Amino acid sequence: MKIAWEHMLDAIKIFLDVVAEGSFTAVARRQDTAVSSVSRKIDALEVDLGVRLLVRSSRSILLTDAGEEFVPRARRLVAEMDDARHVLADLDADPSGLLSVTVPAAFGRRHVVPALPAFLEKYPLIEVEMHVSDDRVDLAAQRADVAIRIGVLPDSDLVATRLAPLRRLACASPVYLARHGRPKGPEQLVSHNCLSYSSTPLPAGWWHFPELHRKTPLPVRGTLKTDDTETLLEAAIAGIGIVHLASWLVCDAVRDGRLVSLFPQAANGGPQGLPEIHAVRLPGRSHTAKAQLLIAHLKQHIGEIPYWDRDV
Repeated sequence: MKIAWEHMLDAIKIFLDVVAEGSFTAVARRQDTAVSSVSRKIDALEVDLGVRLLVRSSRSILLTDAGEEFVPRARRLVAEMDDARHVLADLDADPSGLLSVTVPAAFGRRHVVPALPAFLEKYPLIEVEMHVSDDRVDLAAQRADVAIRIGVLPDSDLVATRLAPLRRLACASPVYLARHGRPKGPEQLVSHNCLSYSSTPLPAGWWHFPELHRKTPLPVRGTLKTDDTETLLEAAIAGIGIVHLASWLVCDAVRDGRLVSLFPQAANGGPQGLPEIHAVRLPGRSHTAKAQLLIAHLKQHIGEIPYWDRDV
């Protein structure tokens, strides 16, 4: 006999607790119930799913292969249900209160802050607390509701919304090109003064070009390396060398002629696939509805074709 949906969800939560604790007894003690009650719920879940999730002995509890596959799906299911409850609870109320957002410094200043006036005008009871940092913030530890992430996302329990592709442009100033000539293709960059990021390994997409150098970064060299992208931008504008920076960072300089985009048609991506710009959030938080409103606003502000990529 199939167990009711609400009982199944409760059984899934019990299953995840048992996996986390590694003990039926610990879960029963925490919930102030009998061990046999916890065991019956796991048994009913296994019957309903038609698979064995746990191998139990007097000394240990081990996940079966099916159990290993089910754990991440079960976590997502519970998180999505919690999300739905929070959103439904907020439907009848005007969005209000604190919304904590963490953004990379350069991107935040250029593209998140300009989007805030319209958002705060539309939702005047929301207060945004913005943390500006290029470090990858742990949302749970920092109690952040939304984070902007740039690059290839690792697998995680975070809910990710794609805001835009990450397109990198090789650029140089007119002064540099007048002195050293304009490379005819990306392969000629190895003969130029290329300014680069000093971290190791390079972030996804840096000095990558399609069908070139076995899809690995070009072995470029240059007289300046730094861990700050805005410093690279200013160095390129000053004529020191060629940079390979995100289009969202160089777009204004290209449009007003301070930089020249050398190969605008050469879309690039690292060996792990095209890096992108995402807004991520933790599922199941009480601020879910407000976080979703901000993410939807950012997505609309940026546009289907990001405004910084138009005519660049």
